[in-house]
Amino acid sequence: MTPLSETRIKELESLALRVREHIIRMSTGGGCFIGASLSCADLIVYLYSEVLTISPDKIHDPNRDYFLLSKGHDVPALYGTLAELGYFPKGRLKNHLSVNDSIYWHPNRGIPAIEFHSGSLGHLLSVAIGIAMDIRLRKTSNRVFVILGDGELNEGSVWEGMLTAAAYKLDNLIAIVDRNQFQANIRTEELIPLEPLAPKFEAMGWLTYHTDGHDFAALHKTFSDMPSKTGKPSIVIADTMRGKGLPSIEQRADRWFVNFSQEEIAMLLDELHGEKSAELTSETLMVR
Repeated sequence: MTPLSETRIKELESLALRVREHIIRMSTGGGCFIGASLSCADLIVYLYSEVLTISPDKIHDPNRDYFLLSKGHDVPALYGTLAELGYFPKGRLKNHLSVNDSIYWHPNRGIPAIEFHSGSLGHLLSVAIGIAMDIRLRKTSNRVFVILGDGELNEGSVWEGMLTAAAYKLDNLIAIVDRNQFQANIRTEELIPLEPLAPKFEAMGWLTYHTDGHDFAALHKTFSDMPSKTGKPSIVIADTMRGKGLPSIEQRADRWFVNFSQEEIAMLLDELHGEKSAELTSETLMVR
């Protein structure tokens, strides 16, 4: 495995910063699920930049890798990444929640490179399994990646899907858990405790990995080592922070869905760039 160079890490960090800017700008005029979008931004940036065999000119190539965002409410992070990488014009992001476009709270196949609608949690692991089985029948080498929310793991269909994937030895399937420790407006361990997660996945027949979901060097090492053996699907538990990049809302249960004013958006963009306004505190940001 060749480690990422410092130059490449800085490029990825810069891209992730721009994606976070887009997420913040989509947090007004109707709002979005900002906290969880910020937590998975680095994961999506890394996958599209370093892992997935897909590009803007090959979104329908049958040999492409597939990416599915099962936690569909985090789609601002996906929109921002796709726009920055040239899948559609960045100016189109201004149409968020407009009746004249398909850019809204959940993924829609009207957007280039969106493979499947999502939003109702617990469904896309099963869709990913179907795609992985089709790939096997076609005898091709492409792969399927699906990001799950940790709160989403409470859906029974997820665990049924995990058993099925292991039974069919789908080693072309990779799941990633955005482990930001929150489900909606409560911590996961206060609602229905998930831990210990890794032993559960291992017992169900999955190759299990654990990494820092905000560290590009760590992500690169993890994904470069996969799969460590054939015949098993893989799952990555990625430790993340809800609201990553904005200290005023990081790990805030009440910053699940937000609808900020334009003035608040300007302050949050300053905070993202380390220029926190004296007026900006966790109490001054009003949720509408």
